[in-house]
Amino acid sequence: MAGKVVELEDLATLPRQARLMGLDIGAKTIGMSLSDVERIIASPLDTIIRDKFTKDAQELGKLIRHHAVAGLVLGLPRNMDGSEGPAAQSARSFARNLAPLVEVPLAFWDERLSTIAVTRTLIEADRSRARRNLLVDKLAATYILQGALDRLNRLKATSASD
Repeated sequence: MAGKVVELEDLATLPRQARLMGLDIGAKTIGMSLSDVERIIASPLDTIIRDKFTKDAQELGKLIRHHAVAGLVLGLPRNMDGSEGPAAQSARSFARNLAPLVEVPLAFWDERLSTIAVTRTLIEADRSRARRNLLVDKLAATYILQGALDRLNRLKATSASD
């Protein structure tokens, strides 16, 4: 399963005690989040300012190795009707290009409204526009990863009760 795009459910078969990393891939930045080793809680990690793809991939590879990440969850920005537009196509292209360069599987998670939800939360917390801009990408990645973790944990609970 290493280094290829898989279904989210396939990440449930990864070794226990292994982290997942969430990515919110934008045109200018890549927001990153990290799960705990039990894969229950997602936490913000960092934001990469986009450069050339090769440099971005190398930076991600270093972080994957440093944090012993077993799989990646990439946000897939679908339109509200579920269709895929240019942003989703860009995320899929990023994943196809990244997969052969990393040794972990990649899966997508529908990220509709993640940035909007995070931005609203930051506004409600009375964060300045400058502070919101610094936080929104890694918090959106956290929102994406937490949704995927919750889904994986529901699958695990369902299969344990069967």
